[in-house]
Amino acid sequence: MKNYFNQFFRCLAFFVISMYTLMLMLPTLAMSAGGEKLDIMVIVADTRGLMPFEAWWANLYNDSHIYFALLTVVLIPVIGIIFGTIADFFMKMIGLDLEHRELSEH
Repeated sequence: MKNYFNQFFRCLAFFVISMYTLMLMLPTLAMSAGGEKLDIMVIVADTRGLMPFEAWWANLYNDSHIYFALLTVVLIPVIGIIFGTIADFFMKMIGLDLEHRELSEH
């Protein structure tokens, strides 16, 4: 009896893996089925009607993805520190001091 279950689960695993592989290959098969060859897709940000800073940011994305990525990686922590400092300032103003708190469960 144990051998039948082992064989059943092996067949089931083979079927599931085969279906998953087929599902992953379907877009490639559909694209290679025929028709015109696809050109390289270019993704750009639309800068029409943007405010000056937004237009600069979108143009930076359009011109160089590397500079955009580096600036984003640098700016996100800096903005987080600024927002955290401002939030800490306002919390101290209303009486919440998270730096010197005492544990309530002694």
